[in-house]
Amino acid sequence: MRSLRLFAEKHLGRLWLALVYLFLYIPLFFLITFSFNSTRQDGVFTGFSLRWYEALLADSRLVDGFFLSLKVALVTGTLSVVLGSFAAFVLVRYLRFSGRTLFYGVVNAPLVMPEVIIGLSLLLLMVAVQRTFGWPERGFVTIVIGHTLLGMAYATVVIQSRLGEMDRAIEEAAMDLGCRPAQVFFRVTLPNIAPALVSSWLLTFTLSFDDVVISEFLSGPGVTTLPQVFFSYARRGVNPSIYAAATILIVVVSLGIISYSLSMAHRQRRLQREINAARSQEPAVASRVAAR
Repeated sequence: MRSLRLFAEKHLGRLWLALVYLFLYIPLFFLITFSFNSTRQDGVFTGFSLRWYEALLADSRLVDGFFLSLKVALVTGTLSVVLGSFAAFVLVRYLRFSGRTLFYGVVNAPLVMPEVIIGLSLLLLMVAVQRTFGWPERGFVTIVIGHTLLGMAYATVVIQSRLGEMDRAIEEAAMDLGCRPAQVFFRVTLPNIAPALVSSWLLTFTLSFDDVVISEFLSGPGVTTLPQVFFSYARRGVNPSIYAAATILIVVVSLGIISYSLSMAHRQRRLQREINAARSQEPAVASRVAAR
């Protein structure tokens, strides 16, 4: 009985983890496989072919949607990080001001608000503004505004957490040594919160790139993002061209994650070597000091 329990404790967790990974990644495997299928048949692999990748390059809707989604995500990620940084600084560094609770609630409301409600409310707002001022037309600008509203909330949470963990004594020491506030920010604060800025940018970029609901409400005629194209094709039946597009995205994202992981591992090993070298020099330095 005891041996059975030890076996379960040792192997059941690994088995469960393997099943979870299989559940998550087997659909991706089938998607990649059928992107090379020679026919349109779904579920039957009839032969290897690159015809759907050629069809993808010839499909102007998919290509235009990809570049539109890329531009929207780049602008959204940058704006979300900038605005989220401002909001995080206000919430962390200024603990007492009138309306702080309301400001905190407004910043974090998009995190719990259904995207349907956000998209519908923004649509009504944009229509009213356009009727009053004649701008903006529904399209690139309105999609960026909607995505930034959602992305800013996520960026604020990430950056706020890093700012809350940061030791203010480092900034105070820099000011005691003669640094001006701008120098303290760019030379001390910004390098310390840089990982949070990068993480929040990647997060908001991804959220914007694959958003469908808000884009559906705020896009205009002739302005369609890549996820919208995917869904419109999926409603009309199987189109292996979207399998090819999804496969390319999976490969690009996987290569990016692998490259980032390898670079982080290299930096970690280099840092550990520097620490070990510094520790090995400590006895020699101590002996020279004692000799003096």
